[in-house]
Amino acid sequence: MISRNDRTEETPPTIRCAIYTRKSTNHGLGQAYSSLDAQRDSAESYIRSQESLGWVCLPEIYDDGGFSGGNMDRPALSRLFDDIKARRIDCVVVYKVDRLSRSLHDFGKIVELFDEHDVSFVSVTQHFNTTNSMGRLTLNILLSFAQFEREMISERTRDKMAATRKRGKWTGGRPVLGYNLLDTKLMINELESERVREIFAMYLDHKSLLSVAKELNSRGWTTKRWTTKKNTMQGGAAFTKNNLHYLLRNPVYIGKVQFQEQMYEGEHDGIVDPEVFTEVQQLLLEQGKSGGRGGPRTKHGGILGGLLRCQSCQCSMTHSYTAKGRKRYRYYVWSHAQKRGYQACPTPTVSAGEIERFVIEKIRALGRDPVVLEGMLREISSQTQQERESLKQEEKLISKQVASAYEELSQVSLQSGSEDRMADIQEQIDRHQKRLSEVRRRLQQLEREQIDPRTVQQRLFEFDALWRSLTMCEQHELLQLLIEKIHFDGPAGEITIDYHSSGIQTLFERTSRQETEI
Repeated sequence: MISRNDRTEETPPTIRCAIYTRKSTNHGLGQAYSSLDAQRDSAESYIRSQESLGWVCLPEIYDDGGFSGGNMDRPALSRLFDDIKARRIDCVVVYKVDRLSRSLHDFGKIVELFDEHDVSFVSVTQHFNTTNSMGRLTLNILLSFAQFEREMISERTRDKMAATRKRGKWTGGRPVLGYNLLDTKLMINELESERVREIFAMYLDHKSLLSVAKELNSRGWTTKRWTTKKNTMQGGAAFTKNNLHYLLRNPVYIGKVQFQEQMYEGEHDGIVDPEVFTEVQQLLLEQGKSGGRGGPRTKHGGILGGLLRCQSCQCSMTHSYTAKGRKRYRYYVWSHAQKRGYQACPTPTVSAGEIERFVIEKIRALGRDPVVLEGMLREISSQTQQERESLKQEEKLISKQVASAYEELSQVSLQSGSEDRMADIQEQIDRHQKRLSEVRRRLQQLEREQIDPRTVQQRLFEFDALWRSLTMCEQHELLQLLIEKIHFDGPAGEITIDYHSSGIQTLFERTSRQETEI
């Protein structure tokens, strides 16, 4: 094959050149001759100087006015990429390298795209031209040094963070529930610290992350809410198993700070008793080994614990029992009965056996009611699609945040006395990258999950076999995953069940797993 450089000067190949221009602000764009026009004129002049080599300027205009170079979310740049992928462009010409991107991370991605589609890159004012071997060598050296610089900055920042943590100092990151941040120091928030202690006590009582999260959300409690330096509100999210687990594992609450696997005494005061914290860690460890079931604590426990709610007084109903001789009578009672008296609610108790049998029969009936089943499957599909779209948006946002943070880290590293800020930025990067991995794993999981209505219906018919194979603890866990809430209206004698949209999927996975094991 004859390369471009081997061709004769009489018949040079046509090199289609696209000019890309960018300006960060809208200021001056309305003028008769703007910065974008000046950039384009310079690029056109350069292309004309290369006409003997077959260079021609494409008529398409790729102008991004009022767009930052810190990310790649720009309309003209997107059109440029589309035309490159369609093989309509051979060379991209810019006034300066930073017109294409100010982010080294993004610039590396752009160069990869160019290489993949055999597109050259020219910077007019910086004598940067990848159409020849020297330009490509310069580019590789530039990218190698940029990567080396970024890694060196990260290493120095982590070393600084480790030294700071050894002295017990807070090195930044998201504020935690129970504390306020004042001049880079953690100060106890009395109201929030009481809630934190109650959350630890609640977990020891319920022994279930899911049950505690539901209780916290029913009370209207949220994660830490704070105001950023840009005066925007952050946090205040509903509790989930994941963020609740993170809270319960945080050594900040016993006055310590952690860096990697090491623990150090912190400058701040703890708000949770160390013995309580240790007991919670042990329970979390045990539940991690057992799948985190956290079901009923005794053989007389109620499998509807945390699900049943009295429609009359809008209170949760907890399992209890009374003994007469050797016989035990199980029942569910509204949670404030002992404090306010049984007469305060028209339905103070309900037989545990009767209502549990009713709920199980309702689940069995799902497989026999095609209308209900179709509605649930439709809801599953809708929510899965919503979750997928939400995760893709989050993935895009986090990628931009990582790129922006790396760029800021490179700039801050050149300033004196910026160690604390560098540590804060590095912690942000580590946190973003961890969340990005979680988002991508969940997206892959959603792509693998396919629900066939006929198969699900068959699984529901097989519910009895699954149910009988489970321990009481496992039955409680399955109902927690399958059901959102059970509303009991005593005076009307009605029971209403709200299912989780993912409940059928959970049941499908359980029966599939059982079939595989058999």
